[in-house]
Amino acid sequence: MTLTEDSLEAAMMRAIRLSDPDLSRFDPLRRIITHDDFSRGHCGWSQLVGNYEGSLDTMLPGYAQHTSAMLSTLGHWDAGSHGGFDSSYALKIATRPRPGAQNVAIKRLTTRDRGPIRFEAYVTFKPEANELKLSETDVRSFGFLFDLQGGDTDGDMERVMPHMRFLNAENGKHVQKWQFKPETTHFTPIGTEDKTASHYHLAPEGWQDLPGGDQKLCYNEIPTKVNWTYIRFDFDLATMKALEFRCNDRTFDLSSFDSIRIPAMKNLWCMLNFCIFAETDVAKRAFLYVDSLCISGDF
Repeated sequence: MTLTEDSLEAAMMRAIRLSDPDLSRFDPLRRIITHDDFSRGHCGWSQLVGNYEGSLDTMLPGYAQHTSAMLSTLGHWDAGSHGGFDSSYALKIATRPRPGAQNVAIKRLTTRDRGPIRFEAYVTFKPEANELKLSETDVRSFGFLFDLQGGDTDGDMERVMPHMRFLNAENGKHVQKWQFKPETTHFTPIGTEDKTASHYHLAPEGWQDLPGGDQKLCYNEIPTKVNWTYIRFDFDLATMKALEFRCNDRTFDLSSFDSIRIPAMKNLWCMLNFCIFAETDVAKRAFLYVDSLCISGDF
């Protein structure tokens, strides 16, 4: 059998990646856009700040609750620090201690090509361990979203925002299922210059169950133990449609999945933003930890 140039390149790239312990835990597409290992720092992830004009008080309340992501050793009271997947640090997204409070970290990029992209991450979630009990229903949800828009010469002229969350619990009851969100809230003008508007797309309304999306994730026996979970989401920037979602050993049907779709914004061309978020169900902080992630594309 004679190897073609493309198949030889693919075999060489696969061999190189499998020999790298940091990359071999991922299954990236041909081109790695970013590989974020939070033992090296924040890697471009920052607080999702809401739009404002003239005063910070013009920011919508949903955004005003957000705080900066932190680097964490996963410290806890009974054994000191848990540490990351294979280093001392992970990125920590922490909510405020108020039922329904959310926090979001964002990485802001732009795209040079429109083709398939893949988002992979190793994550874990926990409430603040301030009680001597398991507290398995204290975290309401965690998840991720993309915020995308084509180029200024593209014909579709849409801003597309795929959202996915794991609804762990609601009102103190275990739920444990994946959901998506095809609609956002209404837009609110910000300021008086007609340059800025805002919408809080992570509002609790409008989430829909992913068919077959029930899943029990590993949640260990005391409130300070963690186990890392693998998530992967494939999306096509050419068609602006989701392709595949996987969590650990499960691959889910996305035939009914749809994204938030709104008219293109006049200053967001080629936008390629990624967000990760956490939400608490009780008057206790919820933590989402991200050890590392890889964003790749087939172009």
